[in-house]
Amino acid sequence: MTTTLTRKERLRTLGAIRRLFERGEGGFVYPFRYLLFAEADTEPSVRLLFSVPKRYHKRANKRNLLKRRMREAYRLNKACVGEHSAAIDLALIYSTKEVVSYAQMEKSIRKILAKVGEKV
Repeated sequence: MTTTLTRKERLRTLGAIRRLFERGEGGFVYPFRYLLFAEADTEPSVRLLFSVPKRYHKRANKRNLLKRRMREAYRLNKACVGEHSAAIDLALIYSTKEVVSYAQMEKSIRKILAKVGEKV
């Protein structure tokens, strides 16, 4: 498995995002809230949405730093999702005011990906 994060792996369409937020299952692993929507598909894929709300981090440079760290942690650990036969949409929402270390962020993303792998 390659460790790149291509455009196909990002959740971009408004319809898919709306469906994820309306019908997705959620959970919380500090410092992330996550939403998951999976459906059976002939071509397995994982698409992600990374979000850092302006409500908690007013400065764009801080939001960008957190999103960069989130993308990097996912990119290096995306093999944790494992083999599956579904199309998975996943939103990772950073939901705390503190800026946590990269190590803590990576540990949390690993936990989330393990949970996603078990559910699917």
